[in-house]
Amino acid sequence: MKIVIAPDSFKETLSAFEVASTIESSFQNVFPEAEIIKIPIADGGEGTVDAMVSATNGSLMFSEVEGPMGEITRAKWGMLGNSKTAVIEIAEACGLHLVSTDKRNPMAASSFGVGQLLIAALDKGAEKIIIGLGGSATNDGGFGFLRAIGVQFLDSRGNELKGHFETISLLSDIDLSHIDIRIKQTSIEIACDVDNPLLGDQGASAVFAAQKGASNKMIEELESIMAHYYGIISSKLNSQLLDQPGFGAAGGLGFGIKAFLNSELKSGINIVLEALNFNQYLMDADLVITGEGRIDSQSVRGKAPIGVINYANQLNCRVFVIAGSVDDPKAFNKKFNVTNSYGIVNEKFSIEKAFEDPYGCLKNVSQKAAEDFRALVT
Repeated sequence: MKIVIAPDSFKETLSAFEVASTIESSFQNVFPEAEIIKIPIADGGEGTVDAMVSATNGSLMFSEVEGPMGEITRAKWGMLGNSKTAVIEIAEACGLHLVSTDKRNPMAASSFGVGQLLIAALDKGAEKIIIGLGGSATNDGGFGFLRAIGVQFLDSRGNELKGHFETISLLSDIDLSHIDIRIKQTSIEIACDVDNPLLGDQGASAVFAAQKGASNKMIEELESIMAHYYGIISSKLNSQLLDQPGFGAAGGLGFGIKAFLNSELKSGINIVLEALNFNQYLMDADLVITGEGRIDSQSVRGKAPIGVINYANQLNCRVFVIAGSVDDPKAFNKKFNVTNSYGIVNEKFSIEKAFEDPYGCLKNVSQKAAEDFRALVT
């Protein structure tokens, strides 16, 4: 018997590796002779570096870069095993968690450190770079990131703009002659599960800036500056860069990367599973188990378990879902062709108990799932 365990993390409680190990322990109790393969996964956001490095026997890297408010921070990234692929989480360099609540200011926060991470990856020989968007403290449209890789933003007198994002109001021209030449030969995939455009009511500033510390007045200012920035870049690149879904991700960093680099915006979980060559693990699998903190049948776009389920369904594998909670399990199972789904708080545990003892609760529910599977196959 072959069982593949590929969960995402249960946010704020258990990492993807801890979830996978707990489920593995329960299934080993019931199926001691089974071949069990653990593949902790992530959706392109928090935990992506750890999951992908672990699954490929790669290497964790650490680089000192400029944090969102100009401070030096030690950022983690990874090189995947047996390849020249690097993986970066932008939150490591410009994450909201790096800025205390009282100091959050998207007009001043910069994505410069993300560009430094990209250069660090190139220095290690990366030929492909996966960049996971999400969790940023910034709303600079990639201004800092682009400066770090060599783009020069100039005012009407030809002086380089190096300050906060608000200096972009003075932007008149862009000099691309100093971009690191290695970037042109590098394939870049942007893990993005946000549909927001750069501008407008659903854009980066309108939707996300408030949670990063912006007042209503600042949001209006950010939108105005971003529109100017967008216009100058579109003109400089001799193209009407249509404002696309995903451009508003990570404070407009999605736009900044896509506009200047050989890059592609893709679903985070699809990037992760493709990079892991996930199909190879599912061959001849009798059961695939996935899950995360919370799952419902409606808000599923970009969720890691849905990606796993889709892969498993293509190969006609049975699927169990084990999660913190599953809204309407019957509807979910029917919609996604899942054999069984289990939510910790759906079974017999309160939310409080699930947070108090996540390991014990998950162990208990996993044991029930293992016994249910035994009943199915015997």
